[in-house]
Amino acid sequence: MSMYRQLWLAIILSTLVALIGGLLASTLSSRSYLNEQLRMKNADNATVLALSLSQKNIDPIELELVIAALFDSGHYASIRVTDPAGKKIIERVAAVEKSNVPSWFINSFPIHSTPGQAQISSGWKQLGTVALVTQSGSAYQTLWNSTREMIATLALSGLIAGYLGSLILRRLKQPLRTVIEQANGMSERRFIVTPEPKVPELRQLSTAMNSTVILLKSMFAEEAERLETLRKQANTDPVTGLANRSHFMAQLQVTVEEEEAPPGSLIMVRLSRLAEINRQLGRNKADTILKKIGTFLSTQQNQLPDGFAARLNGTDFALLFRQTDAESVAQSLLHDITTELSQITGSSATFIGFGKFEYGISPSTLLSQVDAALASAEVSGASDIRMAAPLNIEQAPRSTEEWSKLIHRALEQQWVKLALFPVADFNGKLIHRESALRLMFGGEWFPAGRFLPIAERLALTDKLDLAAVSLALDELSSNSTAEDVAVNLSAQSIQDAGFRVRLRALLLSKPAASKRLWLEIPENGAFANVDAFRAFYQDISPSNCKLGLEHFGRQFEKINLIHDLKLDYVKIDGGFIRSIDTNHGNQAFVKGIGAIIHRMGLQIFAEGVISDSELITLKKLDIDGVTGPAVGKAFNLENN
Repeated sequence: MSMYRQLWLAIILSTLVALIGGLLASTLSSRSYLNEQLRMKNADNATVLALSLSQKNIDPIELELVIAALFDSGHYASIRVTDPAGKKIIERVAAVEKSNVPSWFINSFPIHSTPGQAQISSGWKQLGTVALVTQSGSAYQTLWNSTREMIATLALSGLIAGYLGSLILRRLKQPLRTVIEQANGMSERRFIVTPEPKVPELRQLSTAMNSTVILLKSMFAEEAERLETLRKQANTDPVTGLANRSHFMAQLQVTVEEEEAPPGSLIMVRLSRLAEINRQLGRNKADTILKKIGTFLSTQQNQLPDGFAARLNGTDFALLFRQTDAESVAQSLLHDITTELSQITGSSATFIGFGKFEYGISPSTLLSQVDAALASAEVSGASDIRMAAPLNIEQAPRSTEEWSKLIHRALEQQWVKLALFPVADFNGKLIHRESALRLMFGGEWFPAGRFLPIAERLALTDKLDLAAVSLALDELSSNSTAEDVAVNLSAQSIQDAGFRVRLRALLLSKPAASKRLWLEIPENGAFANVDAFRAFYQDISPSNCKLGLEHFGRQFEKINLIHDLKLDYVKIDGGFIRSIDTNHGNQAFVKGIGAIIHRMGLQIFAEGVISDSELITLKKLDIDGVTGPAVGKAFNLENN
């Protein structure tokens, strides 16, 4: 029984005891009063009757007539006259009086009417004794009416007491509920600071809980800050604050290998005469120029989807992003950089090359083509922008209208399937399988990278995501022993309330399979709209499927948001995993992330493992599992 019910029960029982005790005391007191009143009345009436008879020298017949007349008035239960020897002269006894008072009440609270007695005399001579008892019906009626009024009064008092008790309980219940929610939040690794109640004892409890929450949050914040510093030391250029070359190359490889992502662009920037500027103006001036260029690139990075800027070497910079309109970005960079250089050095050329990429191209091919464009711009000798030759990728996207028809037709004809890839622990045990959606166009299965960009522009991602979830649920329902399946959902879909409603209905239609389904959202999509993510969680939580973030770590400075997202797991971005066997800074970073995530009660996996050396290194870093090409080979786990 809850504490609130116990308090309510205590209030109710104490109120009932008080009411019953008060009622019983009042009734008994009233009965005693009425008993005394009847006794006095009987005595007075007997005295008056005896005096009346004493003043008359009446014979027995006249005495009987007087007694009969008095008895017939109906006020007496009995009248009896006896001689001095105690012999009965006359007696009248009334039948049982009818009353509206319940018999159980009369039996429970009997009124004893003590007979009134008086001497009948003539001078000093005693003629007899008269004894009479007044009817007690009116006394019972009075006692009954008094008891009913007392019950009504006490019931009203009880209601008032109950209402006041409910107000007090409500005043206590709200802060107690807040403290309970705070404690539950701590167990779920959500740290909530609550306002302190006015009740002194509860205020002390709330203060202690808030202090604990603040301490835990500060501990996590300090650990996150330490890891963020470590990440920057391992992966950023100390002068510009941009990513360094090794981190950029890892991120580039992960980006072009990401199947379910839209195409993008790569921009490379090269400064001329930097060494000469360093000799003429000094290192501080040269560093100022580099920092300013780093600022320009960081601004573009923050404004572009999945933007990633880096300094490749002393004079070369790169900007990677998920958008094919690279020329306008390149023009903006050229204007900003040349304007800054002209103010500091008077004149200095800037060369920019850019190219587009899609899923399927190798990083080396992309770099060589963009580098060729950069070299072409450099040959001109003046600040210039050059575009790389078109990439020769098979099955290049058609027009928007044609792609729209193909996607709709594939969905209508159910020309869809899932490709499944293993996620395993370091003992080779399969944890779940990641899924990637495939659509059939013209008899050929196309990977998601081919059609997702146009689907996003046409707002079709919700239909594709629902198709993927439906396929996963069918797979899980048809085979109860099959491994769990993870489905990637787009950030665009979860922001749509209609999609969330349809997804909830789909999940609840297959509750057993939904418990074995893992749904994951890109980190940037979740952090970009936290309110939409919370609404998404509220909608799908009844299905008991697992919820996680993929590509985690790119926005590590927002790790504090994870406390409130109620996740089950995260997957570390492959950019931190690539070549981790030789990158000690990323090793420390991943190990630190794992420690924080485990303290939050979540699981943590590594994405994009491509070599045995990476796998061996990750095994030492206290994470729960891995995914990537090396996983299937190392543990003989086949892709489906």
